[in-house]
Amino acid sequence: MNNLKIKILIFFIGINFFAFSQEIDYTKIPQLQTKATYIKEVQPDKITLSITLSENNTKGKVTVEDLEKKMFEILKSNNIDLSKKLNLKDLSSNFQYYFLKGTIVQKTKNYNLELESAKLAGKVLKDLSENDISNVKLLKTEYSKLEELKIELKGNAVEKAKRQAEEMAEKLNVKIGRVLFISDSETNVMNLLAGRVAGVNIRGANSISGYNNFNENESDISFDNIKVEVSATVFFEIK
Repeated sequence: MNNLKIKILIFFIGINFFAFSQEIDYTKIPQLQTKATYIKEVQPDKITLSITLSENNTKGKVTVEDLEKKMFEILKSNNIDLSKKLNLKDLSSNFQYYFLKGTIVQKTKNYNLELESAKLAGKVLKDLSENDISNVKLLKTEYSKLEELKIELKGNAVEKAKRQAEEMAEKLNVKIGRVLFISDSETNVMNLLAGRVAGVNIRGANSISGYNNFNENESDISFDNIKVEVSATVFFEIK
């Protein structure tokens, strides 16, 4: 190895050694560690229902096609865009199930319906029940801006952590300095898929069978709020 290469190698070794020696051991810096949690509840704005149209529900007196036509009319009357909000559930069987009982063939069709509010869900359920369509299940409730909300709450949690640190530092007659460490790894979304329909409690994806006795004063349906909980851990230098 020539002298030039040796000098270059020694130069880079020297730089790396100097950089390594300048590394800070943060564990030796006086610090205050605090964790803050921020919680917010929001109303679901995406409610998905499963609707089953079955001739069995009407003892064969009304065909699935007639029930389907009624359902379409009801949804349109509630200003629901069928092309965007209503989807056939099963594509593998040409959208039809057949239940054989002797020589009787009873057809069913299954749809998923997406709605934006509990109030609209109550109105649709009432209208469906009045037209012999009462086999409805709650599949899920969601909040469409969940990711944006998480980011907002993370910022709120960090601000709360700073206020906590400042309050504790003041009691100790010290001041907080730069941030040494920050983590937002804890985020919990609690969505119980729970609601109330005409006084009937429903849990999870249970059938909403109690709604067929709606009257004009019972058309409202309410769902539990979605609760979002975010925690932030922050280490501050203390002076």
